[in-house]
Amino acid sequence: MKRLAVALAALGLLAGCGSDPHEFAGLTVEPLPQVGDVTLPDLANGGAPFTMRAPDGGLLLVYFGYTNCPFECPTTLGDVSLIERALAVDDPGIDQRIELAMVTVDPARDLPVLADYVTGFVADGHALGTDDDTVLRAAADAFLVSYQVAGEQVAHSTHLYAVDDTGANVMVWTFPTDRDALQADIKALLAQS
Repeated sequence: MKRLAVALAALGLLAGCGSDPHEFAGLTVEPLPQVGDVTLPDLANGGAPFTMRAPDGGLLLVYFGYTNCPFECPTTLGDVSLIERALAVDDPGIDQRIELAMVTVDPARDLPVLADYVTGFVADGHALGTDDDTVLRAAADAFLVSYQVAGEQVAHSTHLYAVDDTGANVMVWTFPTDRDALQADIKALLAQS
């Protein structure tokens, strides 16, 4: 948790481009952390390797959590689902530029149910999980995510991350972030792509 606090202390607001710059609710770290080499099994796709990179010109929204999470995890995934649908109303096809990946920090309980959980929120979402703690810890470290599992007690960072098509972690949103502000940030990031 100390590493995360230090990283968050180093965060600055990202300024938008253009004549009417967007004021972002999300934060960014400079230099942008590179997470494009992180690969985990996608349980929603038969365990195929999934690399943390967005589709061309798009965004990959990444969340580390667990399926028994009572509030933060379902709220965040639900917000992403609603935002994706709302953006598609004004810009059909934009949903092809937005992907969601959830990484479980509680694989002992989540691996059998993670795919159904994630795709229950976003039909083509990526359910990422491994029972190899070294691989999971390396993925979490790349995002500066903290987590601890002790029996049925799980503590974890509750941030949502945006990764671009180069594998750069371009933005992080703390929980809670207002859904309208999150939607405006995602739309602005996509416009910059």
